[in-house]
This record gives sequence, C-alpha cells and structure tokens, in this order.
Amino acid sequence: MSADQSRRFCVLSWDQVQRLDSILGEAIPIHGRGNFPTLSVQPRQIVQVVRARLEERGVCVRDVRLNGSAASHVLHQDTGLGYKDLDLIFGVSLRDDQAFRLVKDVVLDCLLDFLPAGVSKERITALTLKEAYVQKLVKVCNDTDRWSLISLSNNTGKNVELKFVDSLRRQFEFSVDSFQICLDSLLLFDRCSKTPMSESFHPTVIGESVYGDFQEAMEHLCQRTIATRTPEEIRGGGLLKYCHLLVRGFRPSSEADMKQMQRYMCSRFFIDFPDIGEQQRKLEAYLQNHFVGMEHKRYECLMTLHQVVNESTVCLMGHERRQTLSLISMLALKVLAEQNAIPTVTNVTCYYQPAPYVQDINFSNYYIAHVQPPPVTACSSSYQTWLPCS
Repeated sequence: MSADQSRRFCVLSWDQVQRLDSILGEAIPIHGRGNFPTLSVQPRQIVQVVRARLEERGVCVRDVRLNGSAASHVLHQDTGLGYKDLDLIFGVSLRDDQAFRLVKDVVLDCLLDFLPAGVSKERITALTLKEAYVQKLVKVCNDTDRWSLISLSNNTGKNVELKFVDSLRRQFEFSVDSFQICLDSLLLFDRCSKTPMSESFHPTVIGESVYGDFQEAMEHLCQRTIATRTPEEIRGGGLLKYCHLLVRGFRPSSEADMKQMQRYMCSRFFIDFPDIGEQQRKLEAYLQNHFVGMEHKRYECLMTLHQVVNESTVCLMGHERRQTLSLISMLALKVLAEQNAIPTVTNVTCYYQPAPYVQDINFSNYYIAHVQPPPVTACSSSYQTWLPCS
C-alpha cells in the first residue's frame, strides 16, 4: 500500500469501537403498512442474516461497511449532524439483471425471519413484503455505477438502508460524509468470541475516508468545515446537503471555495432537476426525510437555499431563476404555516419581487402569496431550463 493510499485509513479507538457496537446493537423498528406488524431489527442481525443468505446463494460479499452520518457519529460524537438513516454497504458483484434480482429477493426473504412469533408466513410473498416494509427501491446500472438500494421503512425517518455496490464512481459529497467503517472484524468477533469486548480485548476496526485523507476529513468534521474534491461531480442533491450543513453551523474553508462550490452545485441541480415540478418534488422529499425531529430548521434551510440560488445561479435565464426562487419562497411560507409561525396563512405579505408572469389584481409593490402552491403545470414549459456554462 502506497503512502497516499494509507492516508485514507485509520484504526478506530476503543471509544469509537464502543459507539459502533452500540449502534449495531440498537433495536430499530421497521414499520409495516396496513395491518402488517412492526419488525424489531438490530443492524448487526440483519447484516449477518443477509450476508449468510447471499453466500448460500453463491454471491460473494467482499465486505460490509457502515456509511454516512452514522459512521461520522461513531468517529466524532459531537458532529452537530446526528444521524438518522443507517446506511449499510455490501460489496458484491452485480454482473447482470439476474444478480440485481437475486439481491432483492434475498433481502425480502430475510424479512420473514424478523416477523413476530405467531405470524403465519406461508402465504406472504416477496411482493407482499416489498409493499409492506420497503420504502424505496433503487437500481443504478451504467458504465461507471452498478449498485442497488433497498430502504426499509421507519416512521421517524430512521431508515435502515441496505446498499449493494459493485462499482460507484462518486461515493461522497463532502469530506464530513466521506467516512466508511468496515464491520467485518466486529461481526466476526460476535460470531467467534465468547469473551465480551473490553479495552484490552477487542477487534481491530478500520475506518476509511473516501475523500482521500482520513485525518484531514476528521479535522473538517471536528471543526465543522465544508470541503470537497471535484465539486463538478457532485449530483444535484448535493446543493441541498450543502445548505443543510450551513444551517447546522458548518462553514466553507474559504470565500473562494464557497463561491466555486455554490456555482457548480447550482448548475448541477438544474441539470438533474430541469423541470419546476421535479424541483418541487425533490425539495419536498428532502425536507420530509432529513428534518424529522428538527422541523423548526426547515424554514432556515429554505431561506439559505434561496440565498445560494439567488447569488450563485449562472446557467439559467432570468425568468427560470425567478420561477425557482418563487417556488422556494412558497415552500418556506408553507413551512411557517405548518409551524403556526405566522398569524394567518391565507393572506401573507412576502417582501420579494414576484416573477413577471404572476398575475394578481392586488399587486402593488408587494405580492400577496397564498399557501396553496400553484399547479405545477402552470410553470412547466417545453423549453430547457438550463444552459451550458460558458
């Protein structure tokens, strides 16, 4: 291993191993839809079961890793981020569609093992389990990325996300979410050791930063610094994550870095979500999934997004930019109404200049905004809503 490669890795301390063990042993409810019962699942249990079942079916699992905010929490408890989703990555080979189907079938079959005693399993099909317990199914298969995601439902937003990765070109957005912790040694210890872990007797657990420099990424995490590499590769959702970090007290390392990141991320957002309807769906889904228990932060996040889009969007025509800003303002107003933070929600004065296409007989220096969003079709057009940056 070269010096550059070794900088990616670090051995976890005893305190970090204890936090990891606690997360893997926490019982997480998987809520069923309709009359289906709630499943109680420990992450270490579902990893062991899924891995064993895959290997029985001839699928070799290279390793299993904890990823994302949960991994950051293990490494530094006071991140300011907390963690919601539990992201578990299984390294597998996904050569063809049959391999993708096999992985999905194995996971759904494993859910049967977690049904409460007394539940009749004979007539429960894989399709039934998918409808009852799976919140999201994603399959990506192209020249650079081959992976699938199965997200198990949790009503409080703490979803267990099982990600099966053959190849993935971009595995992080910012250095603070670039950490992955290999679970193999800890899971092997669970199976083989009858002696409880202690400071003098515990497995060696390795952490990796796919950002490329573990210590630098840890400094960013501890100091709440926003940094990345090749920001032009960050997909459109990275803009929302960036605003989320700003709201949580993270700051870019320099003014120049901030301006460059914001321009790239705004451009990519409008490339990935060119239609106003897609933008609205993405924003609403992000607010719903990432602010459970922190609803009071939604308005601040939207206002931060409004400022970033207003200052850093360079690839849109003027009316398209105003259209997106109006959408963000409308969602912010809706959030305030849900929090009962405004006196009346049917007639609220917003101090911003409306887009030219807004028709309102009462308009005079102010725009009287209504909580009900305008029909998406009214804003949709057949033209492209982004232009190449020159």
